[in-house]
Amino acid sequence: MTDQSLAIEATGLGKSFGGTRAVDGVDLAVRRGAVYGVLGPNGAGKTTTIRILATLIHPDEGSAKVLGRDIVTEAHAVRGAVSLTGQLASVDEDLTGRENLILLGRLLGLKWPAAKARAAELLDAFGLVESATKLVKHYSGGMRRRLDIAASIVVTPELMFLDEPTTGLDPRSRNQVWDIIRALVAEGTTILLCTQYLEEADQLAEGIAVIDHGKVIAEGTPAQLKGSVGSGTLHVRLLDPEQRATAEEVVDRELGSVNRDADPASLSAACTDADRGAEVVAGLARSGVRIAAFSFGQPTLDEVFLALTGHPADGDPIEPDEIDEEKPA
Repeated sequence: MTDQSLAIEATGLGKSFGGTRAVDGVDLAVRRGAVYGVLGPNGAGKTTTIRILATLIHPDEGSAKVLGRDIVTEAHAVRGAVSLTGQLASVDEDLTGRENLILLGRLLGLKWPAAKARAAELLDAFGLVESATKLVKHYSGGMRRRLDIAASIVVTPELMFLDEPTTGLDPRSRNQVWDIIRALVAEGTTILLCTQYLEEADQLAEGIAVIDHGKVIAEGTPAQLKGSVGSGTLHVRLLDPEQRATAEEVVDRELGSVNRDADPASLSAACTDADRGAEVVAGLARSGVRIAAFSFGQPTLDEVFLALTGHPADGDPIEPDEIDEEKPA
């Protein structure tokens, strides 16, 4: 029996392309009216999972219901209730922003006056009024992304799939997209957000599924996932990056492990309590390591991902999602 409180129910989804296992037994349960994050590096299987749920490709195995409708036997009904914004802009670069939105409104069944009114409303809401008459080819990356999301809600969907919506955007544009996502959810839209940006999932999602090698390896709220790797984390920033090796040796000896951050002047480690962290900092000082700053706090999602997978979230792709995905199922 379908749980009416859920927008997505997926069990054992699997998909292969040739010898590549892109999705391997994925289970998901997404509450209506929420942002749910699917977190993982490039090639983890996020995009393939979204394409299955959006009925663009059939699963090889498993089943799923989207808004109470089966993604295989009721695919047409699913498509009528959802929208998908992929990693690349889907608007026409040779049209203006306003022309794109009016065209989509007409294609979706709006009468001419209603299509014009909806385009004007969206251009205003997304901060694109001044650029409305410019060709999209002259838009910045952030403007294109906002227009792309606006195009996805000309007719407001019950469920929106967002696949890497802020990839390549500057911080200001990324924050604008985040504000748009929050506004959509406030109006009742459910959002499945695929991202490799850990901060993005932390900022927006009430629940997160961590995917690696096509499998869900952890699931929970951001706080629950952070709590799964320990009660706290010691962060140390060095005055002299050349002393990092010595610092790592001390921290590893005291705490049993050390996370080698990308920044050569910093390192972190799981730590049970603040008093223990203070002892480690004192040990660093006794060893002659000069410290610029240190802090003790909850682990970041970056550290959670590293603890769960053994590699950082921005590591090398394991299997590219794009392999043969354009071939019909």
